[in-house]
Amino acid sequence: MVETIRRINGYDDNAYTYYPIVIVGAGASGIAMACQLKEQLGFDQFRIFERQSGIGGTWWINRYPGVACDVPAIFYSFSFAQNPNWTSFHPPGREIVQYYHKVCQQYKITDKFELNTDVEQCRWLEDEQMWEITLRRLVSGMGDISSKGRSKVMEEKGASAVYSETEIIRSRIVISAVGGLVEPKGWPDEIPGIESFKGPVFHSARWDNSVDFTDKNVVVVGTGCSSAQLVPRLPNAPYNAKSVTQLMRSPPWVAPSAAAPGGDEWWEKNGPKLMRNVPGLLQGLRFLLFLGMEWGFRYFGGTDWSAKHRKRYEDELLKRMKKIVPEKYHEIMTPNYGVGCKRRIFDKRWLKSLNDPKIELTTQPLTRVNEDSVVIGPGVMYPPDAKGDFPEREVPADVIVLANGFDTTRWLHPLKVAGEGGKDLVETMEERGGAQAYQGTAMDGFPNFFIIFGPNTATGHSSVVMASENMVNYSLKFIKLLLNGEATTVDVKHEAEVAFTSEIQNSLKNTVWMSGGCQSWYFTKDGWNSTVYPYSQIDFYRRCRFPKWSDWNITYTKKGATKIWTTRATRFLGAALLIIASYRLRQRGFGVQDMKELLRQSLHGVLSTAANVLTSATNRVS
Repeated sequence: MVETIRRINGYDDNAYTYYPIVIVGAGASGIAMACQLKEQLGFDQFRIFERQSGIGGTWWINRYPGVACDVPAIFYSFSFAQNPNWTSFHPPGREIVQYYHKVCQQYKITDKFELNTDVEQCRWLEDEQMWEITLRRLVSGMGDISSKGRSKVMEEKGASAVYSETEIIRSRIVISAVGGLVEPKGWPDEIPGIESFKGPVFHSARWDNSVDFTDKNVVVVGTGCSSAQLVPRLPNAPYNAKSVTQLMRSPPWVAPSAAAPGGDEWWEKNGPKLMRNVPGLLQGLRFLLFLGMEWGFRYFGGTDWSAKHRKRYEDELLKRMKKIVPEKYHEIMTPNYGVGCKRRIFDKRWLKSLNDPKIELTTQPLTRVNEDSVVIGPGVMYPPDAKGDFPEREVPADVIVLANGFDTTRWLHPLKVAGEGGKDLVETMEERGGAQAYQGTAMDGFPNFFIIFGPNTATGHSSVVMASENMVNYSLKFIKLLLNGEATTVDVKHEAEVAFTSEIQNSLKNTVWMSGGCQSWYFTKDGWNSTVYPYSQIDFYRRCRFPKWSDWNITYTKKGATKIWTTRATRFLGAALLIIASYRLRQRGFGVQDMKELLRQSLHGVLSTAANVLTSATNRVS
């Protein structure tokens, strides 16, 4: 590997730093790519630029009460850095971040991160065959607020309050690992009065730890996965809220969290010890979890067989819900769509918490905000055919928490990418119908640009970390050609990208995600689903493991072309020699039965030798 980080034109005004590889984003995908560049390719001449002030991506920034992994951590960790020391089956966010930091330490990549750095734009330079990248260094802490928040600060205090300097660098390869859960949704524009509210308002993904909840009336907007973790905590120590009113548009399907072997208490006491000391147990349990989750994919299909399993599963979940929550919530907690249409909540505490008199769940719509209250109603959002009188009412509010999700359909936002001919990546996607990428990883016209965990790569049943690893390994097959000097540029063919996207969108139509009867963050208002992969994770692994090379434009160097022809010639020569040898053996009367006898004698000889070695070793021991 001759590529190195270096200064170009270092004495001149147009000097810049050249990085062979730039990775955007320091979450799980960025960390995985960095580790595998070192492990698989032995390459460490790269930089990871991260807007936030810490390493860990969405797990670093999400600090709300109760934040934890709802997938068993044994399966939510990297395959190349498995962790036997998880303190619980579903560890808290802090422990997941600490795990990521340990992985960075293990692979000696911590020095490769540049934090508080916003990658504003990547522009392809066609003559130089490389990317020009605009970096903006952020004032400490500014990267930890949303892009909307930074824009507001700039409007009020000027750009210098957000950015300290701008730098232009260049790179041969750009890898976007910005993830999907980046930009929190803002306040709903249609709800007036938020300007008059005297208390704090913040999103769960930007939790304000300075807020004192003691004896406060809290309104939580949303009933997704984050709210299901934070709402049960608020009435209890150390928060001690006076009341919590949770506003719900429609009910989620709530499934029990995967049970730890022996139960949570037993696992926390014995699990880490067993994982460390029983050979193969960690890998075996991880594989069993994988198989179990793959089996769960049966709920998402459009066949009668899937519908039958889905109905059985729905009945089980409703029966469980009605056993746990008060009867007054049974109707509004019964979904009118197929399970899996929205992301399920894997719950430990939320359903039980609805028995707490301090917590109220309501489907009355939020209509306006006053200085120290919110107004909900009249009517209800769910169920659609609700009977009864639901008059407008005022709910006291000292704190408002938004748990209303993320702008998941705005891929790469706010990163701007301009490829061949100055084409904007997001605009190109939109012109073709919506966010998309071949294999979730590449777009034609954007050479040497790879997306990790791009459009249509999320699964509703498995680990996103596994999906990210698959994309990392897939991308490395092409990156290796570039770093070895075998190719100058690689990008997917236009027809291959269009065909792949068409296949994905058509396949999604028959799944529960698109036909299950719900509205979700998986797809846009016009029905474009840029989030979910319509097949199993096994299928995704297969596609990543065995690339369809004919779908790619690869500009080979002389070295690369020579290697290809040498490989082909060797294969041809080997096949020719095998045919000639077979022909000559047949001429000499050597038939199939003779071949079988030869193989039988060879195998007998090997087994006899092994038996003699074993007998000799046994005699020596005795």
